[in-house]
Amino acid sequence: MAPSTGHLTTDQAAETTAAPIPAAALTLEERLVLVNTHMTARLDEAAVAYEVNTAHIVTEPVDLGDVVTVPLTPTLQPPPPHPTPVAALLQRAHHRLLAGGWCSGALVDEDGARCMLGAIRTEAHGDRGLEAEAVAVLLDAIRRKFGDVDSVPSFNDAHTSGRIPLRMLDQAAGLADTRSL
Repeated sequence: MAPSTGHLTTDQAAETTAAPIPAAALTLEERLVLVNTHMTARLDEAAVAYEVNTAHIVTEPVDLGDVVTVPLTPTLQPPPPHPTPVAALLQRAHHRLLAGGWCSGALVDEDGARCMLGAIRTEAHGDRGLEAEAVAVLLDAIRRKFGDVDSVPSFNDAHTSGRIPLRMLDQAAGLADTRSL
């Protein structure tokens, strides 16, 4: 070997510019372990940086007594009642259909679901005058939206789902409230 003079010989220059010998290809598992190790290191660095950047922020401990808790399964709560009797009756009938189910073809079916008139009758608690006023307002609300309809039961039975009848009960409650009924 020639003494080192600070200059590279041709053989030495060829050795330094030659491509490195390729390492054996990594398997998928080995690459995943390598990436996992790399990402863990980066996440650890980010966690330390976060702690350093937020160390000056003063926080108060949370009193668990101040934490609001709610039931895991929501329960259907009726809205506050309308101040007028007919509007309140229609609103209660609407809530009864939401909670107990809607049906067509009967006032009450075998499962306890009710039609629009059945819900109004149940919520009127035997007050036929209040029931008649509520049915009149409901029929008026239905006719405003759907034109000439014979009766509340025929409108109810013309539907296959309770979506529209329920909506009409809600709208009728609003209509009765605006009329102060």
